Amino acid sequence: MLLYIQEVLIVLFMASIFGYIFVVLKQKMYLKNNMIVIENKSVTQEDLDKADMKEFIINGRAVNSGDEVKVITTDKGSLKGTLIGIVKKDRTMLIVTYKDEIKELKIDNIEKFKIISKYGKFFN
Repeated sequence: MLLYIQEVLIVLFMASIFGYIFVVLKQKMYLKNNMIVIENKSVTQEDLDKADMKEFIINGRAVNSGDEVKVITTDKGSLKGTLIGIVKKDRTMLIVTYKDEIKELKIDNIEKFKIISKYGKFFN
């Protein structure tokens, strides 16, 4: 019985390793083709098209679409989520929060900006 449980656990462990490798290779393929995948049902194609800048520098940090960020505004509000991009003419930043809401923040109202994790960090 113990041998059977050990064999099942080894098979599950190997399956999780192969799954992780395939996910990493899929993300590498997307980065090679300059594609950023934001897996969220609330993000529409209109939101992606509205954001015209996908790579930019804010507060001296290079940021790309798909990065997870934490933003503190001048009114001491805090927001965490995935960055979609910037609308250049409105000077607003589009972020999809962990609660599946799309927020527009004025760049001038950002007090602190922190990158939680970079998109594609395995390949930098």
